[in-house]
Amino acid sequence: MTSMPDDIRSYHAALDAEAAPICARLHELIVGGLPDAEAKVWHRHPVWFFDGNPVVGYDRLKSSVRLLFWSGRAFDEPRLAPEGSFQAAEARFTSAEQIDAEDVARWLRKARELQWNYRDIRRNQGLLPLRGVPGA
Repeated sequence: MTSMPDDIRSYHAALDAEAAPICARLHELIVGGLPDAEAKVWHRHPVWFFDGNPVVGYDRLKSSVRLLFWSGRAFDEPRLAPEGSFQAAEARFTSAEQIDAEDVARWLRKARELQWNYRDIRRNQGLLPLRGVPGA
């Protein structure tokens, strides 16, 4: 398994047998695709950040593992489903074999480029400007 922070290692150690290989594969792909992102457990789940802004994470749900991109709706990707009331989108997996490495790599490239500003959502009174886009 790819090197990981202690808090993420503890998260993985507590996973059930079904979720463990899914999360291990997702971790490997995320670290490979975003090696310069900060990784930590945030709100009890592994999450990767750029400049304090969450971009991707995964968590164990009752019947699957969810891969969540905070700005995923901006990716225009048919395999990512809208999640929540902001700009997040997700993919769910019940086995590691369902994970398409090329899809995840493309999503990670988009996660680096397209970031709604979740870091400053309180200061921006709930508005989510797109980071790095003039006038957004």
